[in-house]
Amino acid sequence: MEHVPTTVLCADHCHLGEGPTYDPATDTAWWFDIREGLLFEANLGSGEVRRHVLGRMASALGRIDSSRQLVVTEDGLYIRTIADGALSPYLPLEADNPATRSNDSRVHPSGTFWIGTMGRKAERGLGAIYALHRGEIVRLFPNVTIPNAICFSPDGSIGYFADTDENVLYRVLLDPATGLPRGEPEVLVRRRTPGGIDGAVVDADGRIWHACWGGGCVDVYSPQGEHMRSIAVPASQASCPAFVGKDLSSLLVTSAWQDMDAAAKAADPGHGQTFLLDVGVHGRAEPDVKLSI
Repeated sequence: MEHVPTTVLCADHCHLGEGPTYDPATDTAWWFDIREGLLFEANLGSGEVRRHVLGRMASALGRIDSSRQLVVTEDGLYIRTIADGALSPYLPLEADNPATRSNDSRVHPSGTFWIGTMGRKAERGLGAIYALHRGEIVRLFPNVTIPNAICFSPDGSIGYFADTDENVLYRVLLDPATGLPRGEPEVLVRRRTPGGIDGAVVDADGRIWHACWGGGCVDVYSPQGEHMRSIAVPASQASCPAFVGKDLSSLLVTSAWQDMDAAAKAADPGHGQTFLLDVGVHGRAEPDVKLSI
């Protein structure tokens, strides 16, 4: 296990920290506590952290433009005005199924938004992965239990995703212009060591960085599936990484205390906190999500 310089960006103990992203234009990182319906906003220059109460479970967002975000929630997609936090419905997603909620999501270089859903109790096969493309939602992969690790190669020609329940990372060829699949998913990594494949991000050189739920680390793989690094995170349930900072060389990692009892929390003092790791690698800026309006 490799140890790198690490700081606590936010000491709040998130029930289920997830969905980090970064806006270089404002030097601002965003992430969620899914279970508590909170959106966190951190200015990296000043270190100031703000908490926004959403009134519903939410798991991810994409930047639309300098004033708006598209927020992925338990019942659909909402446009959020950054200045006042107002949420306006955009499109429903599984809003008629109270057994599911949103989970891991990420924007493809083309502006298409891949969105995962899952059972609220992680019921087997109840979730799916969708794409918001040109204002319409298309189901890409059904019967997913815990969709995670959605990320894309720098040129947009390859997509990755995992079902944490299977502990398998998949690779699928994409149309770079649309972010939609051109073939069937193939197994890239079948994790056999402790911990689950959770959220992931791709760096500027195409390596895949995935948080290891229960493993207290971030694992790094080549595009060919070769394991390259394991970097320690000071929380056992690391949940999702994102490259942040002016040169995109810091790795923000969220974590969670979900399903931990008092003894487990005491043994894991970093549970649910949000960290910055100096990993010595550059990431890529996240693309804006494209809407039909």
